Amino acid sequence: MANEHGHHNFNFNKTVDIDSLSPDEKARYLHQQMHEKHKGHESMHAWMILILLITVVVSQILLVEWKKRYNRSYQRVSLVAMWLIPLFISFNHSWYRFIVIWVIFTILTALVISRTLQQPIAGTTPRLVYKWFYLIYMISYALGVVGYIIVLLTLLGVNLMFRSLPQPWMDCGLMCLFYGLYYGVLGRDISEIITDKMAAKIGYYTTTGIPDRQLEPNICAVCGNAILVQDNSNAIVEKTYNLSCGHTFHEFCIRGWCIVGKKQICPYCKEKVDLKRMFCNPWEKPHVFYGSLLDFIRYLVAWQPVIFSGVQFFNYMLGLE
Repeated sequence: MANEHGHHNFNFNKTVDIDSLSPDEKARYLHQQMHEKHKGHESMHAWMILILLITVVVSQILLVEWKKRYNRSYQRVSLVAMWLIPLFISFNHSWYRFIVIWVIFTILTALVISRTLQQPIAGTTPRLVYKWFYLIYMISYALGVVGYIIVLLTLLGVNLMFRSLPQPWMDCGLMCLFYGLYYGVLGRDISEIITDKMAAKIGYYTTTGIPDRQLEPNICAVCGNAILVQDNSNAIVEKTYNLSCGHTFHEFCIRGWCIVGKKQICPYCKEKVDLKRMFCNPWEKPHVFYGSLLDFIRYLVAWQPVIFSGVQFFNYMLGLE
């Protein structure tokens, strides 16, 4: 039966053949069906929203306090959650593309990490580790930018110039955003833990106290290799970077240490590093913002599923289904 606006009001006492409806009628039918299903449940919905808000606020406070008081355990639990929760969700929804990429990333990362477990640690290992995680970071950064541009162009209707529907463009953009942000967070979290352990083995860095080794001139405290000087054929030919504390490093090493490893201190004397000063080129400035964004994404990927599972549990216990 059509109402005064020409829309159909469906009678749910009769069986409706959904396949015979037009796309607009089908959407209205499903929307009206949802309203009929939840009619008279306004009080229950209010309680569910209240439980959701309280759970989100309390969990956020607990996570902040946990990170502040026990940062090491927070890092490790967050890393495990980041690594495994999306995999379980993908298995549940048969998202095989993500599973394949996850397996490849895990295997290659495990091979790189295994090099850091050797005793004594090889002189080429630190640079290999930083190269791998810096590569992951830059790929994730590029994917995030490409995904954002595609989504923005879709919202502006650029897809119409190519006579293409918006949905494929939007799906492509969101997929690039997801992969870029997810592996960006995961790579940085793994790198943060590995760089701590690896640098401690090299001996120029300790989490607390005085370093085990005295830093010699023209030695990079991040990788332990020599910086190029005259008549030194064993040194690594590379640009160097001087921190405000006066210590010199291979530019690649200190970028890997600060950007990917999230260490905003000198690895030898622990003086604070100004990341904004490190990025001289204007196009590099977004790296600082991107790093902050990745830290926020961790909360969404690792902890949001846990929080919403807790909300569902409370609703179930109170009979609010």
